[in-house]
Amino acid sequence: MKAILGKKVGMTTLYDAQKGALNVTLVQCTPNTVRMVRTPERDGYSAVQLEADKTTKKKVRKEFRTDELPEEGVTVSVDIFQTGDIVRVSGVTKAKGFQGVVKRHGFAGGPASHGHRHALRQAGSIGSAYPQHVRKGTRMAGRMGGVNSTVRGLEVVLVDAEKNLIALKGAVPGVNGRIVSIVKD
Repeated sequence: MKAILGKKVGMTTLYDAQKGALNVTLVQCTPNTVRMVRTPERDGYSAVQLEADKTTKKKVRKEFRTDELPEEGVTVSVDIFQTGDIVRVSGVTKAKGFQGVVKRHGFAGGPASHGHRHALRQAGSIGSAYPQHVRKGTRMAGRMGGVNSTVRGLEVVLVDAEKNLIALKGAVPGVNGRIVSIVKD
């Protein structure tokens, strides 16, 4: 099982002799503890529940489905990953609050002149004569972000076991300081 919980630190640039400048996201993964092991005989599926310290007072737990079942109480650290591993990272995206259709869905908006006063960033028509109501799923203004998101295919560029850091090539969902999960693909 190659999975770990960590805290997003932020983005930086690392320099490689062959690849040049690499934009990476740093994730600090303090050693996780296996808190629960789920077995097919008892629970109907096999999984491992990891626990990580979010702050001094709070702990975070997350369950990962796997066929490799370690013992309860085992510690998982960043050295399970190696440079070159391809991973997927899951986290909660940045919440942007209530947004209009131009920012939320990328609508073009209306023309800025020729009789369209105050209608630059409006949605426009939202339905036709039939079926006499707005259909479900119509893209409109609303809350944006703050949802679970997974980014696949990120490459592990650096593993620093002394500082408990993993550098992942590319962007990771969420704000700095938020908990993310890293799983080997």
